[in-house]
Amino acid sequence: MKIFESIREFLSECEKEGQKPLIAVLGPTASGKTALSVEIAKRYNGEVISADSRQIYKYMDIGTAKITPHEMQGVKHHLLDVADPAEEFTLSDFKRHALKAINEIHQRKKIPVMCGGTGLYFSSIIQNYEIPRIPPQFDIRQKLAQYYEEHGAEALHALLKERDPVAAAKIHPNNVRYVIRALEINMAGGTQKNDEKGRPMFSVFKVGIDWPRDILYERINRRVDEQLSAGLLNEVKGLLMRGYNEKLPSMSSLGYPELIGYIKGEATLEQAADLIRKNTRNYCKRQLTWFRREKDVAWIPGDELKRILAAE
Repeated sequence: MKIFESIREFLSECEKEGQKPLIAVLGPTASGKTALSVEIAKRYNGEVISADSRQIYKYMDIGTAKITPHEMQGVKHHLLDVADPAEEFTLSDFKRHALKAINEIHQRKKIPVMCGGTGLYFSSIIQNYEIPRIPPQFDIRQKLAQYYEEHGAEALHALLKERDPVAAAKIHPNNVRYVIRALEINMAGGTQKNDEKGRPMFSVFKVGIDWPRDILYERINRRVDEQLSAGLLNEVKGLLMRGYNEKLPSMSSLGYPELIGYIKGEATLEQAADLIRKNTRNYCKRQLTWFRREKDVAWIPGDELKRILAAE
C-alpha cells in the first residue's frame, strides 16, 4: 500500500544519507494509532515508544487504552508503566527516557516508531525542544494550585499569558498541570518557558490517521463503552483503595475524575459515562488542532487503515 511504499523509500534514503530514522505515528485518541504502529514495527523491524502522557503510569491500563501484551504481537514497547501514579513526571523526564530508548533501538539496528497523542511529547523529540532544567518548586506550585482552585483554569492561563505569552500559546487552558509547570519555571527562573528548538536529531517520517469527524466520535463513544465493560470502574476504585489521591495529576486522566464523581454519589453511572464521552470528544478536538499544525504529515484515510489491518 502507498503508505508502506513511502516509509520504505524514507528508510532507504536515511540509510543512503547516513541519517538516523524515526517514524512518528500521531493523531487523536481512538483513531487507530496503536494498531498502525505495531503493523509498521512488524514490517520494518521496529520497536514502539509510547508518546502518551498517561500510559507512563502503572495501574492505569483500561482508562488510558494501554496496549495489551496480546496486541503488541511480539513487538517490544517502551515508556509504558515507567512511573507511579503519585510520581512527578515532567516533559524533561519524557525526553530523557525517550532519547535513551531511541538510541538503544538504533544501536540494535532497529527502527524506532513513536506512537501517541501527546503533542508536546512529540515536539520535544522531533523539534528537539531545549527544556529548562529547573527542579520542581513546590512552594510556588502550591500557591499556583491554590490560585487555580479559587479562580479556575481560565484565570490561571491568563496569568501565564501575561508572564509568558509564548508558552501560553502552546498550552491549552484545561491542561492545568502544564500551565502550572510553565508558570513555575517562569517564576522560579525569571525566564520564559520557551522550549527553544534545537538542532534536529533524527530524520522523521510522520504519519497520521484521518477519519471524518462523525466517525471518529463514534469510535470514541464505542471505546468508552468498551472500557466500562472491561472494568474501568473497578480500576478507578482500585487506585483509590491503593491510596492515590484524586487530585494527583495522573488521576486527572480522562475517565477517572468522571467515575470518581459517580463513586462519591455526585452523578449516576450513565451520567458519568456520558461525561467521559463528552470530555474525550473535546480532548480529541484539541488534539486535532495541535496535530493539524504539524507539517509534512502523511495523513492516511481511516478506510485505508481498515484495509491495512484487514489484510493481516
